[in-house]
Amino acid sequence: MPDSFLLDRMETGDFPEDAVVDISNGGKIIIISDLHMGTGPRDDLNHNGAMVTCLLEEYYFKNGWILVLNGDIEELYKYSLDQIHEKWPGIYRVFNLFAEEKRLYKIAGNHDELLLSKKYYPYPLFNIIKIETGIVKAFVYHGHQWSSIYMRFNKFFRFMVRYFLGPAGIRNIADSRSPHKRFHIEKKAYAFSIKNHCLSIIGHTHRPLFESLGRFDYIKFEVERLCRGYPTSSGDDRRRIEEEVTALRSELGKLKKKERRDVLRQSLYGDELPVPCLFNSGSALGKKGITAIEMTGEEIALVYWFTEGKSKKFIKRGDYCIESLPETPYRRAVLNHNKLDYISAKIKLLGNNQGH
Repeated sequence: MPDSFLLDRMETGDFPEDAVVDISNGGKIIIISDLHMGTGPRDDLNHNGAMVTCLLEEYYFKNGWILVLNGDIEELYKYSLDQIHEKWPGIYRVFNLFAEEKRLYKIAGNHDELLLSKKYYPYPLFNIIKIETGIVKAFVYHGHQWSSIYMRFNKFFRFMVRYFLGPAGIRNIADSRSPHKRFHIEKKAYAFSIKNHCLSIIGHTHRPLFESLGRFDYIKFEVERLCRGYPTSSGDDRRRIEEEVTALRSELGKLKKKERRDVLRQSLYGDELPVPCLFNSGSALGKKGITAIEMTGEEIALVYWFTEGKSKKFIKRGDYCIESLPETPYRRAVLNHNKLDYISAKIKLLGNNQGH
């Protein structure tokens, strides 16, 4: 574990008042991370920027949500803050709407950590936020804190990307692109959450997680569930199961090509049952949409926003609840959701003998 003030505070529970958000009496929070707002043709948010601006204002702001920006919102490895403000006035206008009503919390990530040293920044800045639900405690933090390299050498990485790798057209090596680094970050956060019987909601790796499961693990559990129901099925139900298993196996094969096999053989939870304590909001950089975590005092959900006709294939195939944002081409799908009391019970029952 990196030796940092942040993690010491997580261990001891020592938080100032303004780093705690209480939603136990009806509040609701949207957690989004890794926008990597920049400028020019290399701006990672170019293809999703309009959608992010629209859904934050029309869906979340107008419906009373609290907005938590969980790190790497501005891409300060490559660009200056003034350049980013000039490129994205619409998004900052929406941030201002939340901020004016004290419904905006911004967490620093490794790519926008420079903001912590600036004399003026218009929004509240934190390393970590504790969410009080009245059922289970939850910590929201970016996730790079589990990497000793980032904690020690982030200034060097920023210098190299800004002045050497970027101008040369070389993409920086990030945890989001390395299966081994992603697994290391997630495993550390998972162990911390088990030890402290809490939820960790991170970003950084760009990989959506719900109840400690990524898409690869989720597919394996889903295939097993379908196979168990196959012997007692018949007719249309049996054909549906056959088609779904075939499609899931195909998707699993594609995921294997993206990840190294030795990483896929590993598991966050070893040979134990998974403890549903780790969540990841993913990123706003998906080619076909963005993911986010929604949370109330009773429930948590992983949601996927996409443009009509451009969603991932499994959305069309699956039995997902899809909601249209009126007068826009944008759609919201709930990929997974669960009650916090159920999650809390599983953490208590399954986590007692793990993480020690």
